[in-house]
Amino acid sequence: MDVAPDGDRMTVTLWGELDLGSRRLLPDLHDILTLSGSGIDLRLDAIGFCDCSGLNMLLDLRMRALDQGKTVTLRSSGLAVERLLCLTGTRELFSDSGPGAGGTTPSAARIASPREEAVRPAGFGTAPREGADQELRTEVAQLRRAMQTRPTIDLARGILMASFGLSPEAAWSVLVRTSQNTNTKLHDLAQDLVSTVHGTELPEQVQQQLAAAVASASVLSQSAACPVSGTVEDGA
Repeated sequence: MDVAPDGDRMTVTLWGELDLGSRRLLPDLHDILTLSGSGIDLRLDAIGFCDCSGLNMLLDLRMRALDQGKTVTLRSSGLAVERLLCLTGTRELFSDSGPGAGGTTPSAARIASPREEAVRPAGFGTAPREGADQELRTEVAQLRRAMQTRPTIDLARGILMASFGLSPEAAWSVLVRTSQNTNTKLHDLAQDLVSTVHGTELPEQVQQQLAAAVASASVLSQSAACPVSGTVEDGA
């Protein structure tokens, strides 16, 4: 992360990936925001990957700025960031309209999602296009839901990995199996697991099914790590 003062604003350049691990940047970004006069200008040209967790981090920073009467503006960004912002309808939240912003950057132009590009040649404004638009709205709604639930699910999986020595795949399998066997939504189960860190106990049925799923996953992991081999007899 690179920081450069620009009048009453701070220009912050990030590179690499914006994913669940990017939340570790928030304390520094909050300090930079506090030191700024009117907010932060982000340059994300060098971001090669951005998922829902990365977007949640940006939204968190924006909410902190609003609480301070400041803004967070996206001055430039790469294709990965632009597509996610456009697909989720959050691009305008970081538009070039806050204090200290001067003009419109090329990155402010809307980039159509892959689905929109696919349906555009079929007939703009026609009935098939309306159907495609409905599909896009459904996809956006699902992605927004994922934005809210994925960090919690990742945290729950991390808790299982740390507590029982499971691999990421085994921890995911435990979550899914416990969710199915207790008729509990995956996000709700993940939230309950995360709450145990603060002393909240899981319902007895969930504890039983979770223990069974962990035991099963552990056995499978051990079997994969130590395959049974045939006995080799010494020759006479």
